[in-house]
Amino acid sequence: MPLSPSVPRTLRHTRAIQVDAYARDDGLWDLDARITDVKTRDIALASGLREGGDPVHDLKLRITINRELVIVDAEAASDAVPYPGYCDTIAPAYKSLIGLSLTNHFRLRLKDRLSGVLGCTHLTELSLILPTAAIQAYANDVIKTRDGDGADESTVRPFQLDRCYALRVDGPAVAKYYPRWHVKPVPS
Repeated sequence: MPLSPSVPRTLRHTRAIQVDAYARDDGLWDLDARITDVKTRDIALASGLREGGDPVHDLKLRITINRELVIVDAEAASDAVPYPGYCDTIAPAYKSLIGLSLTNHFRLRLKDRLSGVLGCTHLTELSLILPTAAIQAYANDVIKTRDGDGADESTVRPFQLDRCYALRVDGPAVAKYYPRWHVKPVPS
């Protein structure tokens, strides 16, 4: 279902986030993440004029993860920044992601290591989406979601249950697609 029609308006800014997942030949996985911010008009920054259409931010982050979703390598790059010579020197700090598990308190540990002046606000924000991007990349490949025929025959609860509103164990989607794992809702 689309959004409702908007009132007349003018585009001023576009933020784009993209994550590409790659299975590597060595058995590891790479997640290449990118965030860009582009203004439609010229803007004056303390560092000088940025022309409309030129990115204010063009930042990249690559993490390499193993089958347990633990980060074994990390690399950042800042190709467009508002303060050249300053913003683009933080990339080495993102090596501190190495050793973190994407599924075990990742966001909390990320905050401890790279929040505020310890990192780049935008690269750290980009890092926040990596756990769910990895789960999507791994689903039915490394993480067995058991969707499709015979999905409800296993004795192991499917990974995705109780991880979102639609797949809550007391909800109608679980009752329909995973009846074995459905729990009757508690009346309120």
